Amino acid sequence: MSAKKHDGRMANLYIIHGWTYTVEPWNTTLSIMRENGLKIKMLKVPGLTEPSDKVWTVDDYVAWANEQIPDGAIALGHSNGGRILLNLCAKNPQKLKYLILLDSAGIYEPSRKKQIVERIAKIGRPFKKLPLVGKVFHRLTGTTDYSHAPENMKKTLVNMLESDKTLDLSKVTTRAFLLWGKKDTTTPPRQATAMYEKLPHADLKFYANWTHAPYIADPEGLARALTSLVMRMTK
Repeated sequence: MSAKKHDGRMANLYIIHGWTYTVEPWNTTLSIMRENGLKIKMLKVPGLTEPSDKVWTVDDYVAWANEQIPDGAIALGHSNGGRILLNLCAKNPQKLKYLILLDSAGIYEPSRKKQIVERIAKIGRPFKKLPLVGKVFHRLTGTTDYSHAPENMKKTLVNMLESDKTLDLSKVTTRAFLLWGKKDTTTPPRQATAMYEKLPHADLKFYANWTHAPYIADPEGLARALTSLVMRMTK
């Protein structure tokens, strides 16, 4: 895979967001970090914040991330963004200098949840445009924006979930830092512990008041945590 090379225009931190169609909720956190002197690049994920009619696989996203992020960079992945970066580092452990995983996806848990999601989606399809029903669906399943996704991205999401079955975290030898919310119900703390135990070189820190989206639950706290971590990495 070809990739951009390390150069003087490199950002301090590259971010791959999770399964969302807008990164506006990140604005407070990013503004604080930039005020502290950090250069940050939020990447626009194809099919989500960047339009795409394609059905994507995890390998497609890995190739995309490899092109977007220079060699030797520091990168953060939130939720599905973490899954993409984990797969990138499993294929190319020397790609990143440091890997930050924020409430990351990537741990496969065989359960009834997927079946429940599919069943609710079918039952709720005629009513999904009603605001209250939509909120209930999202709260029950943790699949924010799933019901509003076009068909190609629903298939892409299935591809992402299925990819966790074959992700070998032991191959991710990149130095990794796991930041996790104790109130996360989408990728709960048990998944953080499982990921930490499987990664060869990782640190794990829990935050009591963070949910799956700390940039919403505690944007200032997230900004402080990331600023401190990135500044230590770039000294």
